[in-house]
Amino acid sequence: MALTAARTVVRRTERWFVRRGTPTMIEGYTFATHVLPRMLPSLAVVAVASLVWLLPLRAAGSARWILLAGIVVAVLAVRFAIGRFVRQLPRVTRGATVPILAAYALMPLAVPLLQLAVDGAVTPPGGSVVGFLGFVIFFAGAFVATLVATTYGLGALLRRAIGHAFVDLRNSVRLFGRALPALLFVTTFLFFTGELWQAMNRLGWWRLALVVGLFAAVTILAAAARLRDEIGRVEQDLSAPRLTAACERTPLADLPVDDIAPGGSVEAVPLNGRQVRNLLLMLATRQLVQAAVVGLALFVVFFVLGLLVVTPETAEQWIGEEPARSVLLPAVPVALLRNATLLAGFGSMYFAVTSMSDAEHRRQFFAPVIDEVERTLAVRAVYLAVRDRVLR
Repeated sequence: MALTAARTVVRRTERWFVRRGTPTMIEGYTFATHVLPRMLPSLAVVAVASLVWLLPLRAAGSARWILLAGIVVAVLAVRFAIGRFVRQLPRVTRGATVPILAAYALMPLAVPLLQLAVDGAVTPPGGSVVGFLGFVIFFAGAFVATLVATTYGLGALLRRAIGHAFVDLRNSVRLFGRALPALLFVTTFLFFTGELWQAMNRLGWWRLALVVGLFAAVTILAAAARLRDEIGRVEQDLSAPRLTAACERTPLADLPVDDIAPGGSVEAVPLNGRQVRNLLLMLATRQLVQAAVVGLALFVVFFVLGLLVVTPETAEQWIGEEPARSVLLPAVPVALLRNATLLAGFGSMYFAVTSMSDAEHRRQFFAPVIDEVERTLAVRAVYLAVRDRVLR
């Protein structure tokens, strides 16, 4: 392959990694060369939106919503324009990095000053409790969130996971037919426990959210344990036929892999910590979204079951007092909604963990996720081999 063509293939493969949510697989992946350019559109939206919303909307009267809609359109246009521009940049130079970061660092000072000039008063995020520090916390939090999301390609990972979830929904008969019976067998008897209804009647929604978050954390830990085993297995089999199959429908598809692997295989390059975390996020995102689909179905089942079986008199007898009512659904006890949410979260965790360990569940639900990880590692091996030849 000609040197120019090889360089083109390398660049296209790097963009392929970005689109799949695994940008850390790019060799020489640094903040200035790869992360900051992709952060610019999001940072620009935060900065422009923070400044533009300070326009005197109150003075616009009845036209304020039209003005606000115009502001939203303008902000989205800025993001699109900057996104198109930075895609043409191979990197941000050191001389440009400092002004960009300095301009963003001035936002906590520029916004309150502009607000003072427009409204004659400053209303920091978080109110008077945190004062001016609220602006610093807001912009610092936005920067850190954008940094983490961009570094690990969370947006692309989430889009792909949701896309696969829609595929699962189209095949919902197979998914729910295999997942729900076992989950209902494990969880249904808990639904008719009076003590659980008492606890859910008193438990706040924020505490319940923490419990569901704990279930998600257990799922991520289980995925991390499995990922280590899968990486080791894939790195032991980087034969030419496997690499050729993995490179199909990628920028490396037309590459003669036999020339890259003259000995029949390529040598595995160990992953660094950031790359392992990226693959873990890839695996965990798919697992969590898939589990959320199953959890939603479980919630509906328990909600309908509660409406059919648990009468208001029964709920009051179990709870020991008049059940608290939902604001949105006054006829439905809050305990029913919280019970359904708790058991759906537990069932989702159980499904996600068993799909990694049980042989039948693994073949149906976990194997496609692992195939994505294996393909990424195989493409990375070919990409590194081509890149090494280009840089010789």
